[in-house]
Amino acid sequence: PVKLRVYYKEDRRLYPTGIELSVGGFERSYGTQKPQGGYKDIKFKLVELEKKTKGIIDNMTTFSFAGFEKKMFRATGDNDNVIYYYNQYIEQLKHEKRISTASNYNLSLKSILAFVNRNKTNDVKYLAFETITPGFLNDYEQWMIEKEKKITTVGIYLRPLRSIFNIAKAEGVINDEIYPFGKRRYQIPAGRNIKKALSKEELKKLYGYKARKGSEQEKARDYWFFSYQCNGMNFRDIAELKVSDVQGTNIIFTRAKTKKTTKTDSKKIVVPITETIQSFIDRYSTGTTKNDYLFPIFNNTMTAEDKHRDIKNFTRFVNQHIKNIAKAIGINENISTYWARHSFTTMAIRGGASMEQVQESLGHVEMKTTMSYWSGFEDKAKREVAEKLMEF
Repeated sequence: PVKLRVYYKEDRRLYPTGIELSVGGFERSYGTQKPQGGYKDIKFKLVELEKKTKGIIDNMTTFSFAGFEKKMFRATGDNDNVIYYYNQYIEQLKHEKRISTASNYNLSLKSILAFVNRNKTNDVKYLAFETITPGFLNDYEQWMIEKEKKITTVGIYLRPLRSIFNIAKAEGVINDEIYPFGKRRYQIPAGRNIKKALSKEELKKLYGYKARKGSEQEKARDYWFFSYQCNGMNFRDIAELKVSDVQGTNIIFTRAKTKKTTKTDSKKIVVPITETIQSFIDRYSTGTTKNDYLFPIFNNTMTAEDKHRDIKNFTRFVNQHIKNIAKAIGINENISTYWARHSFTTMAIRGGASMEQVQESLGHVEMKTTMSYWSGFEDKAKREVAEKLMEF
């Protein structure tokens, strides 16, 4: 077998060419300037393979065998196939155990393919990058609106597509000319995502609701308020808490979200353990050793897929019961676990916390993320803060 040998630093790897020759046959083909007969075709194939290999390596900003193999052995038609890039990236996310993000990309791909296939009898298997123009994206947006989808949903589905374009652009598969996003091209709609939060009076009513002892309603309400008191802790982060995260009088943890995206500087969030937080831990914690999960939502035998499924189910459970409680006490809002995070933020700012303090408490890497919470607050909350400025 004739094999392609690639060296990098102290590593070398051999790749099959699909050609078999004797030593003499190799010398009479690849090893000579003017091969004769059938050896001429063999030399042509090997030289072309060598050119392809060198071309791929020369165009790689940073070499890695994984990156080289991906480009080298990709089917010819997949080089500019959006569907291929989506599926490859989804598999990468699954391998990295980023199941929720993989699910988001999968939903994005399904939505875009539904649009492409809307007038076709057979499902499209190939979608060229150059097909997706600003006009294509505007038509997709209009199609989504006609299907009574929110403009926010359009943005949620198109941001993964933009990331796929960025990956292809970084690999040199596409250039700026066919890149459809940006100013004077197509701008992904952000939507007006109003951040909802409960008032002080509503929080008091919700906390004081008399749920039956040991009932599912009581459990849902308790977890909702645990999130609220713990800096608006995301429910995935609650599920990921380990016994070792309880350190003295604080809970110290890193957001599951930032563990994946900011490996170099994952910020630690510190939550002071108040009397009510401690009573919640005493009541619901089942962990005994440092490596145990603090609460019985996850366990150490679960796969990433198991965790993704169970946290969705648990969040759905809390949302269902917190909505019913809210309705029972006269709060006619579509309350969810996410409201606990925004209620914490609102109360912190109303209480005089600085944006920097809130940013640190929420675990935001960038201030602009924290500012987006503030921009979504209702005018009443902003006015209360403004009126307190002269209270000195």
